[in-house]
Amino acid sequence: MVAQKGKDLLLKIDSGGGYETVAGLRSRRLAFNAETVDVTDAESAGRWRELLGGAGVQRAAVSGAGIFKDQASDALVRTSFFAGALNDWQVVIPGFGTVSGLFQVTALEYSGQHNGEVQFELALESAGPISFGAL
Repeated sequence: MVAQKGKDLLLKIDSGGGYETVAGLRSRRLAFNAETVDVTDAESAGRWRELLGGAGVQRAAVSGAGIFKDQASDALVRTSFFAGALNDWQVVIPGFGTVSGLFQVTALEYSGQHNGEVQFELALESAGPISFGAL
């Protein structure tokens, strides 16, 4: 993957009528993690750690900060947070692909300066299998 503009990484939510871009995100992050399952025992060669492949829990986390594009996108995310809902979200990575799946909004923070716009920070945690589609 060649260098891409950070602003082209998009975060979208399924509003019931298709995916909508959530907001004007100024910073975004997508992280994949997998836990390990240690099966080391007294007979492990040289007492080196042994892991059980494919047994750990996998997860994806998305975070971002920026400004909402309109009241509707703010309300959609806020409603999802307060309901503890699982929504279908999509992260579009330019020149690479699209990551989709169920996520829960786990953090929603608002902030602002007296002479500027209201900003927000958002965190999502995966709540099921994640799919990837190449662009």
